Amino acid sequence: MDGLAPLIASAMIAGTPLMLAALGLLINEKSGVINLGSEGMMLVAAIIGFATAIESGSPALGFITGALAGMCMAGFFAWLTVWLGANQVATGLALSLFGAGASAYLGIDYSAETLQAQPYGIPWLEDLPFFGTALFRHHPMVYFAIALCGLIIWFLARTRAGLVLKAIGESPSSAHSLGYDVRRIRLGALLFGGACCGLAGAFMSLVYTPMWVEGMVAGRGWIALALTTFATWRPLRVLAGAYLFGGITILTYHMQARGVPIASQLLSMLPYLATILVLVLISRNANWIRLNMPASLGKNFNPNTGG
Repeated sequence: MDGLAPLIASAMIAGTPLMLAALGLLINEKSGVINLGSEGMMLVAAIIGFATAIESGSPALGFITGALAGMCMAGFFAWLTVWLGANQVATGLALSLFGAGASAYLGIDYSAETLQAQPYGIPWLEDLPFFGTALFRHHPMVYFAIALCGLIIWFLARTRAGLVLKAIGESPSSAHSLGYDVRRIRLGALLFGGACCGLAGAFMSLVYTPMWVEGMVAGRGWIALALTTFATWRPLRVLAGAYLFGGITILTYHMQARGVPIASQLLSMLPYLATILVLVLISRNANWIRLNMPASLGKNFNPNTGG
């Protein structure tokens, strides 16, 4: 039990950036837009947030600038796809490639810098045996991600704005005929998704490591994209899936530390192999995905033509 609590705590930390990014991408896709640029947005936010924290001495300001960096990239993506009608898949891939190159260039002067890890905890609860170590000694962003999941569940199920967002994802032409501005609503969804990816990237460099390393996101943006499909576009399943993938990641490190006689390269592949396996299993039931996936996902909408 003494060894299990740190593993649970590490899995929650590892799952937090996946959850933040996946929740943002879920809102994007609920509006009918698929943004494959999450990896690039997370990388740029990671270096922007880290550089801000180093220069200002404020990690909180680093999270803010990381979120703003993600929003700026998402806004550029929205301009190209929502307003100019560019292909969403190609534009998202280009955004990821741009983010990888831009973050590497911006991070040249910060590769030798590190941030001092800060102890966190919820008073009284952090002193509980087992549960204190496992659940109540985390960075506030870990709890923010959980709260955000709950807010998105409420937003999509209980608010008029959430119902409109889902309606646009199902049939933008019908929503437009009722007087809703499809473009602006999709822009808002993309900006929210960009902010979430930005927070995820900033979390990687400010809390998870905490340092800047080129390519440090290491495919987590792609895993977050797969996670939305794995969760069938449901926030609570995103939370469970994020912790599952986070747990697999931590398990590989734990196995390496224990000297398990398996090549470290093979162990490092486990989270990505698990992602592929889950997607293969889900794709076997095409009708199940079709019933849960927003009908207009990946399809541009032109209000001048109504389609």
